Amino acid sequence: MNQAESERELLREPVAELARRSGAIARLAWGDTITYSPKVFVPLTKLCRDLCGYCTFSRDHSVAREKPYMDLDEVLAVARDGEAAGCHEALFTLGDKPELRYPRAQEWLRSRGYATTVEYLARACGEVAGKTALLPHVNAGVLSREELAALREVSVSMGLMLEVNSPRFMQKGMPHYRSPDKDPQVRMRMLREAGELRIPITTGLLIGIGETREERLQTLRDIRDLHEEFGHIQEVIVQNFCPKAGTPMLDTAPAPLEEQLWTIAAARHVLQPEVSIQSPPNLRPGEVRELLEAGINDLGGISPVTADHVNPEAAWPQIEMLRGQLDAAGFVLAARLPLYPAYVRGRSGWVNPAHHRKLLMPSDTFGLAREDRWFAGGSKVAPPAVPTCAPAVHTPTEIGVIVSSAQDGQRLSEHQIATLFQARGNDYARVVHSADQMRREHAGDVVRHVINRNINYTNICAYRCSFCAFSKRTGGNKPTETPYDLDVAEVVQRAREAVAQGATEVCMQGGIHPSYDGNTYLGLLSALKAALPDLHVHAFSPLEVLHGATTLGLSTAEFLQELKRQGLGSLPGTAAEILSDDVRDIICPDKVTTAQWLRIVGEAHQVGLPTTSTIMFGHVEEYGHWARHILSLRGLQERTGGITEFVPLPFVHVNSPVYKRGQSRRGPTWRETVLMYAVSRLALSPLIPNIQTSWVKLGPLGAQRTLQAGANDFGGVLMNESISRAAGAEWGQGVTASQIQALLQEIGRTSEQRTTLYQPVEQTPAPARRLARIPVVIEGAQAAGCPATH
Repeated sequence: MNQAESERELLREPVAELARRSGAIARLAWGDTITYSPKVFVPLTKLCRDLCGYCTFSRDHSVAREKPYMDLDEVLAVARDGEAAGCHEALFTLGDKPELRYPRAQEWLRSRGYATTVEYLARACGEVAGKTALLPHVNAGVLSREELAALREVSVSMGLMLEVNSPRFMQKGMPHYRSPDKDPQVRMRMLREAGELRIPITTGLLIGIGETREERLQTLRDIRDLHEEFGHIQEVIVQNFCPKAGTPMLDTAPAPLEEQLWTIAAARHVLQPEVSIQSPPNLRPGEVRELLEAGINDLGGISPVTADHVNPEAAWPQIEMLRGQLDAAGFVLAARLPLYPAYVRGRSGWVNPAHHRKLLMPSDTFGLAREDRWFAGGSKVAPPAVPTCAPAVHTPTEIGVIVSSAQDGQRLSEHQIATLFQARGNDYARVVHSADQMRREHAGDVVRHVINRNINYTNICAYRCSFCAFSKRTGGNKPTETPYDLDVAEVVQRAREAVAQGATEVCMQGGIHPSYDGNTYLGLLSALKAALPDLHVHAFSPLEVLHGATTLGLSTAEFLQELKRQGLGSLPGTAAEILSDDVRDIICPDKVTTAQWLRIVGEAHQVGLPTTSTIMFGHVEEYGHWARHILSLRGLQERTGGITEFVPLPFVHVNSPVYKRGQSRRGPTWRETVLMYAVSRLALSPLIPNIQTSWVKLGPLGAQRTLQAGANDFGGVLMNESISRAAGAEWGQGVTASQIQALLQEIGRTSEQRTTLYQPVEQTPAPARRLARIPVVIEGAQAAGCPATH
């Protein structure tokens, strides 16, 4: 059956069967997550030159004639109320070109220096975009190409309902009579020009106003063809007609539920899978489940602040009530931005760069809205609890199937791992609980730590990684920005002090000082081992190894062999960030490439130097990059077996240059952070048995909770952690060993000291017994250069 025959079959198939199939299509494309946009409704003007037979929004009210437009102060007041209530979208809805019909509107505009409504609208959008955190979305009726281009500068998306793409509705007695802006050709022209201008746009159908199923089907085909050409139709609304008092269509029957379900199902079969299909829940109270099962994936804008000015008789549903309804139906509710995730992630091709920072601030890695106010490195918002019980499984989900595959020992694919990072609701609980079970099976209930000291011998660096707040060149303006370069005697002295306090290891890394060469690193190592021959030296990132080898004219393998001869015990697997060169080209373009990092770490293993492994996540990358990184580490471990542990390090954004320039997100969300620990456990076990939490990034409570989500190791009890704090982390000073033990006791776990290479420490030196009474720093740092993790 070809496409045309398949679409004609939609006209004959029973609605229940059609809806069942379309619901399956929706779940395959969009999963069980149902989105909505927290918004404020900004009716800039309720006047309109059109006289649609069903509309109360643009009735010619005397109040509207007296005050045809909202003042800018009123617009900002509404936007600020929305901002305070956690909204992300300012929906500007207004009638078409009222100045062409109402002299009062024309007079009001001219008295304030505006020639047209659209010119005033652009100013209002600019005010909201510039003075609040809200993102403007514009529904301003039919716009010219020039008006579209002007509004693209001050908004992130736009909308224009096609309603029904049939000219007969313009005839006398029909809903669009005396409404020149409802001419289908005019509206199709605007939708096409929006595509040419790369504007993400919403359109849709209004059903029950006298149209036939065939006309709806043709409207859907026309929308599909536009999207196929330009890729700009981010959502299609299937809205049901509701008769309203004071309109010519008051006595018309409301659209039957069956017709709405048929149209949703038809849309799923006709439109491309990536096009979102929405139906507003306030127009079908008590029937949302039927809409979901027919194939919608979005509920549109819902406001905690303003009414639905287009349908003022229909109150918005309460979010928590809606969340409960969805949960009972097997769905998960999630907030989104005015732009759908694919357009957020692809923003460079769709959105004015001036708005990129505003898009990234509230965005998670996938492109949906952040679920909470927690940030890596911060102490003001406690991380939420993680699920500790297995959820009831009513129906199998894709994520559930992937988790089962991991539990059976199967190697997960990049797509499967990336899908796990999308887990929410019961799927999230299932991933976390399964990872904790696997942790218990492969690593047990004992949480180990190593007593060590971190020595960052210089913060002067020739590289300019855009995420790094640690490295300096020459004298800074603040004391914390002062460049330094420790001499060998100072490094040795700090190591002696660490040993006196019970340390079994020092971790050494620093910036790539322009005057350093391979002999610098060899000299530091030689001096340390001469003074403290039994001390384990864990030092030198793959970038430092490359720098040292290059400056001496050696291969990296030869330089690694020399480091081992001089007494190096192991390497930190840092400088990894994200092992995907398209991301590295953005955040560290002059650093080691992915291939170089994997080669150098592999060579270290071959010469007998174990390494850790890390990931720094939550900045500019996507879930697919996380999956690729994890699989790269797994592949390396399969070949060499030299990785002792994996250390996920959430990006601390506060002082990071890439964040300050508005080019990155504010680190991962808490859910994403927990999932990084849990998914890495599922994807890397049993090859890498140790997953280490990061206390400096997560805080003590966050570290405790990730130990319930797949992590099993506490890392190093460091002194002098500095890199995370340079990035803006508030954690890192004044925690005692007894507090660590208390954290573990709260979750039924015990603590045990280990060596760098996960061997037991048979007898703790006497000075270390005093560690419970002296301030220490818990490990976990990687904003750049040296995470000092094990």
